[in-house]
Amino acid sequence: MANNKVHFIAIGGAVMHNLALALHHKGYLVSGSDDEIFEPSRTRLAAYNLLPAEMGWFPEKITTDLDAVILGMHARNDNPELQKARELGIKIYSFPEYIYEQSKDKQRIVIAGSHGKTTITAMIMHVLKTHKRKFDYLVGAKLDGFETMVQITDDAPIIIIEGDEYLTSPLDLTPKFLHYHHHIGLISGVAWDHINVYPTFEEYVKQFDAFADSTPKGGILIYSESDDLATLVADKPRPDVQAIGYSAPKHEIVNGITYLLTDKGKIELEVFGKHNLKNINAAKNVCLKIGITEAMFYDAIKTFKGAANRLEILGRGKHNVVFKDFAHAPSKLKATSKAVKKQFSDRKLIAVLELHTFSSLNKEFLSQYKDTYKAPDEPIVYFNPETVKHKRLEEITEADIIEAFDNPKLNVFTDSKKLEEFLFSHDWKHSNLLLMSSGNFGGIDLKKLTSHVLNQHA
Repeated sequence: MANNKVHFIAIGGAVMHNLALALHHKGYLVSGSDDEIFEPSRTRLAAYNLLPAEMGWFPEKITTDLDAVILGMHARNDNPELQKARELGIKIYSFPEYIYEQSKDKQRIVIAGSHGKTTITAMIMHVLKTHKRKFDYLVGAKLDGFETMVQITDDAPIIIIEGDEYLTSPLDLTPKFLHYHHHIGLISGVAWDHINVYPTFEEYVKQFDAFADSTPKGGILIYSESDDLATLVADKPRPDVQAIGYSAPKHEIVNGITYLLTDKGKIELEVFGKHNLKNINAAKNVCLKIGITEAMFYDAIKTFKGAANRLEILGRGKHNVVFKDFAHAPSKLKATSKAVKKQFSDRKLIAVLELHTFSSLNKEFLSQYKDTYKAPDEPIVYFNPETVKHKRLEEITEADIIEAFDNPKLNVFTDSKKLEEFLFSHDWKHSNLLLMSSGNFGGIDLKKLTSHVLNQHA
């Protein structure tokens, strides 16, 4: 299939540009368009001469010699390139449909769930790579040792896919994970998210039910048995589907290091937290079904350092650690902050959460944060009122945040400069800093902040 010609509408997206790179590496002729492309997509596309010469949509790029057009979620239904592709009768795929098209003859393992799916996918990939197994993949974060977030080859027998429940494309309002047609499916947990597309909790849960129902006869469904909703979804009787539950393994924490207690002895880990321990058992259950033994799994998992932005260590000093995490949904916030506090129980924990996503800035959704931010000694919430306006949401106030979180210790900032001043004037003796956001904290220089925290009492 080399020299196939494909065009990407909205090539700058996180997964879209990675799929473009993967197809380029496979020998395809790749072109693309977008109306804005940010870093790191811009530099990575430019390195392979795939960056569009100018921003915008150009119907003349859509020609009859194209084998496929791949449509990103960022493109609108009235996109002029999309309209031209329809007129010419060119096959149009969303990226999940195209991933399936490219992996029809492979064993497909799909990792789904409201939280933990990137880390579980990354753990499986790390184990397979350690043992030099051939595999393709799609993962939602940049991982050490992997050049791209997508790899598609002709000879890999399996593909490991992080399956997102968000909508597929402007033409297809079903969740992405339904398009992969898994043989082995995993549900790490279910906690309401994406309120903009699933306005009710019931509607959201229904998507995971559909995912579980799509497990084929002879297929496997792995689920977190400590998550009530994942259990409810996975426990439903399904003919000839093997359901396997998992929970956190036995472990101990000694001097800030977590050890797995296994039949093979104590295994020292680079990661920590109950959620990560559960993620390890999730990954182990998948690996055991694809030819990895327990001994092989433990040998590899001890060197797993985590995925980017998932309890990523920005800096470590004698008395402090600065962490950055993607956590923003209530369940992620609770799990991440509890994990850091438990791991370093003798240190003060100052945590900063930026409300940045559509759900987290939605006044109706805010009540979901009640009792999720109790672990830190000093919990802080930052949000930018301009972001709320930009997303065309109802105005929220500091009082709304305080009422929703129901935490008397909570400090709320709406000005990033004041937040920065507060953090720089803080006494960081025997204190850890946890930064949680999918945004950038209003442009605060995190490198400079990390250096200040670590060096203040060095």
